[in-house]
Amino acid sequence: MKSFLQQLVDHLLSTYPSLDELILVLPSKRAGTVLRTTLATTSNKTLFAPKIYSIESFVEHISELETASSPEQLFTLYKAYSSITTEQKDNFSTFAKWGQTLLQDFNEIDRYLIDTKDIFSYLADIQEINHWSLQKDKSEIISNYIQFWNQLNPLYNTFNQLLKAKNLGHQGLIYRTACEQLPRYLENNSNKTHIFVGFNALNTAESFIIQEILAKTKAEIFWDSDPYFINDPIHDAGYFIRQHQKTWPWLKNKPLKGITNHYSDKKDIKIIGVPKNVSQTKYVGNLLLQIQQENPDTLKNTAIILGDENLLNPLLNSIPQEIETVNITMGYPLTSTPLASLFSQYLDLQIKKDAQGWYFQQILDFLSHPYIQILFTNNKKNHATILIDTIKNNNWAFVNPKNLKSDSPEIDTLLKLIFLENKPNGSDFLVNCQKIVLQLKDSFLLSKDTLGLEYLYKFYSLFNQLQEMVEEYAFINDLRSMESLYTELLRKETLDFQGEPLEGLQIMGMLESRALDFETIILTSVNEGILPSGKSNNSFIPFDLKKYYKLPTYKEKDAVYTYHFYRLLQRAKNIYLVYNTEPDVLEGGEKSRLLTQLLTDENKIPDITEIIAASEIRPTLKTLQSINKDSALMELLKNHATKGFSPTSLSNYIRNPIDFYKRNLLGIDDVMEVEETVASNTFGTIVHDSLEDLYKPYLNQILDQTMIQTMKGQVKATVLHHFAKSFAEGDISRGKNLIAYQVVLRYISNFLTLELEAIKQHKIRILGIEEKLSIHLSVPGVEFPVSLKGKLDRIDEKDGILRIIDYKTGRVTQPQVEIVDWDTIVADYDYSKAFQLLCYALMYNDTKPIQIIEAGIISFKNLNSGVLSFATKEKKGSRTKDNKITQETIALFTTVLNKLISEICNPEIPLIEKEV
Repeated sequence: MKSFLQQLVDHLLSTYPSLDELILVLPSKRAGTVLRTTLATTSNKTLFAPKIYSIESFVEHISELETASSPEQLFTLYKAYSSITTEQKDNFSTFAKWGQTLLQDFNEIDRYLIDTKDIFSYLADIQEINHWSLQKDKSEIISNYIQFWNQLNPLYNTFNQLLKAKNLGHQGLIYRTACEQLPRYLENNSNKTHIFVGFNALNTAESFIIQEILAKTKAEIFWDSDPYFINDPIHDAGYFIRQHQKTWPWLKNKPLKGITNHYSDKKDIKIIGVPKNVSQTKYVGNLLLQIQQENPDTLKNTAIILGDENLLNPLLNSIPQEIETVNITMGYPLTSTPLASLFSQYLDLQIKKDAQGWYFQQILDFLSHPYIQILFTNNKKNHATILIDTIKNNNWAFVNPKNLKSDSPEIDTLLKLIFLENKPNGSDFLVNCQKIVLQLKDSFLLSKDTLGLEYLYKFYSLFNQLQEMVEEYAFINDLRSMESLYTELLRKETLDFQGEPLEGLQIMGMLESRALDFETIILTSVNEGILPSGKSNNSFIPFDLKKYYKLPTYKEKDAVYTYHFYRLLQRAKNIYLVYNTEPDVLEGGEKSRLLTQLLTDENKIPDITEIIAASEIRPTLKTLQSINKDSALMELLKNHATKGFSPTSLSNYIRNPIDFYKRNLLGIDDVMEVEETVASNTFGTIVHDSLEDLYKPYLNQILDQTMIQTMKGQVKATVLHHFAKSFAEGDISRGKNLIAYQVVLRYISNFLTLELEAIKQHKIRILGIEEKLSIHLSVPGVEFPVSLKGKLDRIDEKDGILRIIDYKTGRVTQPQVEIVDWDTIVADYDYSKAFQLLCYALMYNDTKPIQIIEAGIISFKNLNSGVLSFATKEKKGSRTKDNKITQETIALFTTVLNKLISEICNPEIPLIEKEV
């Protein structure tokens, strides 16, 4: 089957002996490239090529104006706005948010040749009627609001005059000017033959220009459509061509050229639903691999059309390696490059700096950026990582430039460049960005990172462009305006791919596909809100006003998408229409109405296959992890046993042997973090250390009320000291940290109050505070030294009875320190508190053999329960308890402890995960 452009080339070669007098106008540059190549391959003789224009470049040629860049248009509009606004006006940052919408409206009004004075007057009258004040005298805000609408026409005129003074124009102005300049153009090109190719929806200016040329010169127009759509009075794919037939005098009683009947041919159409967006690209990748394996030549005439162009990046990552040749018509968005995030973070860094400096997380994120890591690496020393560790070690919740210092002069220069003492203006910021680019360039040249160098070149050009604008327009020299401008520029910039435009698999957007035909079409994101784009109304002009002035509404936009959709299907044989089965809950996005329309077409139903694709789900049964004790692991165990098991490490093993392996043998959870709020372990450390300082002066003394009252007076100073010590430079003057500080004060004060009550009825002598204890164990079957070590919080004597006391800042209850079966104490983590108390009793017994001793826990979250004493019971629920720890108790515990340690140290018994 011949493509539309091939048919056109055949017509040109058979009709015109010479092509150099022809001017061909097509919808896009891409179509022009394909047409030029088709001419070259089809012609069997040497000839001069015709002039080939896209419609935009053709109109620009007639108007003799150049298209102003998007930022240039926005700045010129703000300049015009500033010159006519005498009252309080928006700054550039605020203006940029609504200025873009106004630009679109000006553009559309000009392209449709609307009388601007008339429409702006109408718009101002509507706002006057709609304003919300019922008072006779309008307030200042309402007066300014109405004045804005009355100034639209002067603003429009001033804006256009400023652009024309530079021989520039926005698209609408270029179109309106082209219509005015058309007679002169026709006079200068009377000997030329114009041929218009593949058009559908036309704005008023385009329609006027084409009709004038058709009526007054030698000209032809070829439509790329099918009678199937044109002859159907309600089919949107033929909507615009039917309108042209009715309204264009030149078309009256003339057959439409270029119309071919191919849509009715037999086709293989697959409608494929895939969950989520990225899954669509994965499906397409799998589909391409299948085509490559079955018939590789098919890929030479295959196109992937991205309904949502944001899927380009995941699609590129999904193309199989077996496909060697791919041509990408679309540009890679600059916003998706690593440099975009670097400079966005750098700009955000300058904007968000306050009197305290920067919030630590922002600095950590910035220093973790891969390009900053490259920049801060000097002589194989990564200074970014060193700075991150410095922030964490000093626990800086806020970081200022004085904190960030380096021992390397080269890095010190970088630090001054990035972490500025004072907030820069827009011009200084851009100069710094250019310096960073040049610094990175040296690193990329050394590492031969060619893609990175391409990124750098694009950004260097972008910053140069911004610098020129800042110098010309003084109103964008603050960082907020710079942010708006940078974001706007970045959004529209692309990194262009270089490739063979006619070789291999083609990837393009919907608009690039105009006038092109492919045997195999893969179209993605065929969902509502994408194809068609839906009822977006980013305009100041109300819907009814648009209808009155015949400006395009969502109805016309829907018809445009419908035409592009069906035009792709016309000559294709294999069609894959992929959509997302998981619509957005808030924004909709269900399967496109175009698919529903296709499925209700009785003539096409036999050609259609519907598929719902989903990843194969293979349920995996969770298997508990098991680690065999090889020689390396046994070496770790020996080292740990020699240094000494702690009651906590043994409790970790009882809870889950894998936790013991990771935490106590490998130490992999010991990650230094900035404590923005006081962590639970830091909280406990502060309580323990504060009590140690308070009680130490009274060792081996019977406590009295004077001592406790003295301690109470020292609580605040002691706690503050230990906060400074354990919480490093963390801020406890506000927020959750202030609450934590107050809680520690309350815990210790409440504890001392209870102690005061206790000494009124009992004689209490403090024998030890935070005593370090250890014992060498002789474990049957273990051939290497084994120790048990720990720090005992408190040893005292109450009415002559020795007590071992352990402080817990968490909540502990009485059942957790009572045991019935000795084996459960080393098997069930619920009894870990009792296990720890017995470990301390065993170690204390080694230093001073005991007759009778008691042990207990003071839980600061359960202070009212007093000391929770260890006890043994004959059975659960029994009220008969034995609180005494004797030599017999120690012997029984030693037996089960040896059993536990023997299991841990046995090379034949693997570490088996427990379900926690």
